[in-house]
Amino acid sequence: MASKPPKSDPVQDAPQVAEPKHAAAGLPAIGHTLRMAQQQMGVKRTALTLLSVNQKDGFDCPGCAWPEPEHRHRAEFCENGAKAVAEEATLRRVTPEFFAAHPVADLTGRSGYWLGQQGRLTHPVYLPEGGTHYEPVTWERAFDIIGEEIAALASPDEAVFYTSGRTSNEAAFLYQLFAREFGTNNLPDCSNMCHESSGSALSETIGIGKGSVLLEDLYKADLIIVAGQNPGTNHPRMLSALEKAKAGGARVISVNPLPEAGLERFKNPQTPQGMVRGAALTDLFLQIRIGGDQALFRLLNKLILETDGAVDEAFVREHTHGYEEFAETARAADWDDTLTATGLSREDIEKALRMVLDSKRTIVCWAMGLTQHKHSVPTIREVVNFLLLRGNIGRPGAGVCPVRGHSNVQGDRTMGIFERPAPAFLDALEKEFGFAPPREHGYDVVRAIRALRDGEAKVFFAMGGNFVSASPDTEVTEAAMRRARLTVHVSTKLNRSHAVTGARALILPTLGRTERDLQGSGEQFVTVEDSMGMVHASRGRLEPASRHLLSEPAIVSRLARRVLGENSRTPWEEFEKDYATIRDRIARVIPGFEDFNARVARPGGFALPHAPRDERRFPTATGKANFTAAPVEHPELPEGRLLLQTLRSHDQYNTTIYGLDDRYRGIRNGRRVVLVNPEDARSLKLADGVYVDLVSEWRDGVERRAPGFRVVHYPTARGCAAAYYPETNVLVPLDATADTSNTPASKSVVVRLEQSATD
Repeated sequence: MASKPPKSDPVQDAPQVAEPKHAAAGLPAIGHTLRMAQQQMGVKRTALTLLSVNQKDGFDCPGCAWPEPEHRHRAEFCENGAKAVAEEATLRRVTPEFFAAHPVADLTGRSGYWLGQQGRLTHPVYLPEGGTHYEPVTWERAFDIIGEEIAALASPDEAVFYTSGRTSNEAAFLYQLFAREFGTNNLPDCSNMCHESSGSALSETIGIGKGSVLLEDLYKADLIIVAGQNPGTNHPRMLSALEKAKAGGARVISVNPLPEAGLERFKNPQTPQGMVRGAALTDLFLQIRIGGDQALFRLLNKLILETDGAVDEAFVREHTHGYEEFAETARAADWDDTLTATGLSREDIEKALRMVLDSKRTIVCWAMGLTQHKHSVPTIREVVNFLLLRGNIGRPGAGVCPVRGHSNVQGDRTMGIFERPAPAFLDALEKEFGFAPPREHGYDVVRAIRALRDGEAKVFFAMGGNFVSASPDTEVTEAAMRRARLTVHVSTKLNRSHAVTGARALILPTLGRTERDLQGSGEQFVTVEDSMGMVHASRGRLEPASRHLLSEPAIVSRLARRVLGENSRTPWEEFEKDYATIRDRIARVIPGFEDFNARVARPGGFALPHAPRDERRFPTATGKANFTAAPVEHPELPEGRLLLQTLRSHDQYNTTIYGLDDRYRGIRNGRRVVLVNPEDARSLKLADGVYVDLVSEWRDGVERRAPGFRVVHYPTARGCAAAYYPETNVLVPLDATADTSNTPASKSVVVRLEQSATD
């Protein structure tokens, strides 16, 4: 039997702390997975649902974007994927009676964990201006409310259309089509807050803002560098790929301020031997100081240049541009400066160099640890320099591998969810649909918050996600949202964003990935693109949580018909009835999707073209891969301060909190913890277990405080600390962003720790 959701909010600031683990998965992962799944779904539903996850005839996991192998295990899911599926396929329900019993003021005071545990939304609900409770509303009335507010705007640019990564290709294509036919490029998305730095750097250097490797390339690599990423919590199925790569002879360098259990040893729950013994994954752990990655790769590049025969001169000569300027800059790298920036020893860097020089095929993987700093874009450009020097792009077993966090976040961008669309994409839309799309760039996430704050945007529409909790500068973001005339959220479950509303608010419940989607032409499927550019189908199997749910394509189609009316020649009603007609249009607009319906019908789907990977052709402004030269940057740390990175717990996916444990780090029953190196703690006179306020320090002089965090002595890099988001998002100013990409700089926050008044 599934358990009922908690009636009261559990205490989250009294954690129990034990020693961190040194291995991930194994029997504890299986037990934890089954326990949480059965609490949400019951025994029978758990078995039926989990056996369809990531199968060729099943549905794509709504969690991370890690690709599926060609030959799949019957249990092709990880612990966190199972948690994501369980929360979507839960038997718990949030009905109109729930909203009648809980005013918005009550929801505002609840934790994100409590809100998420209540279950699936069953009816569209509306908060009228001056109202205290959400109340049930018909779909027709809901679209009328949106239409009223949109009609009152002075300009289409006063509306913001946000997208979460879980949105399907079909829904994302329709959503951007509607926004542009309405007249705006205000299409911020969750990429703006995570891998925008990767896209910016890769577009400039190799001509396409995506990774250049496929899953099989990991199995062919000699060396895999995992930098600023924790696969054990954020992409657990990646551990299986690393295990297979290691069995094939690859070596792994982990670059991270924190030791991570999954990268130390992986106990594969899919094999008996893996369950018992496991596999050691990391050959060299570089415990880098936060933000020191650019300096590390710059010095490695200098050392490669100084080693006879190490540079792939033929590749550099034939396929690259800007080598001489880059090489001159790299040769000036200084050992002492690098050791200060990285906190590493000379011996460790020399070990890494030997492994690099021994490798003919090298892959660099990274995630938020590289993308969320002020200097993230030049850091990733330096990674590209590192790979170009030895010809490691466009070669099997080698390349760039930014590991996207959310299922289909990459597909949404491919479908046109971008505030700065390419002219060629807009030209194709105009040719296909017969209207002139707007050409001015729109708002990204940070600029959208500023526009709402300043009264320049008045309607906020979110296709999925938890915008308020995902965004930086929590107090500023919440105040900005409350200035809106209307906030609309298309959601499967409750979250914090539903409690921080404009003058009027709507929650529109939608089908999840796990659910059967019946439309006018019959049962439908949708498609997604994984982190490595593979496109495949996803077919839900469960009955919908409520007969009042609409699919995302249906919601967008009905919204467009209500707002655009007879002025639109786009066949919105046809798109709602038959998603194959959407894919036919995608095939005519977006290169790489030719004959989309036929190709996606094949089991496993198909790979999108990638010129650098497939042809060693680089569609940049120079026509070649671009070396770049930039000054080395790293965060400066004043005396008595620590450098804080925000991160996820193991019972968490993005802003969704599944539970209050972080088992691999030894934290149970709590989230308000700050991990501090014991030597730093002693110098700051902070005993293990003392409670502190985290106070961030920025040049704007504004004090931002996150109160009541338990100090945990933890083996972090010296001078560095770590704490969970979204609790620490309050510490990151709206204007503290990465150069070029405008991504919030959440991984390098200078903080002082003040003992809490209540301690």
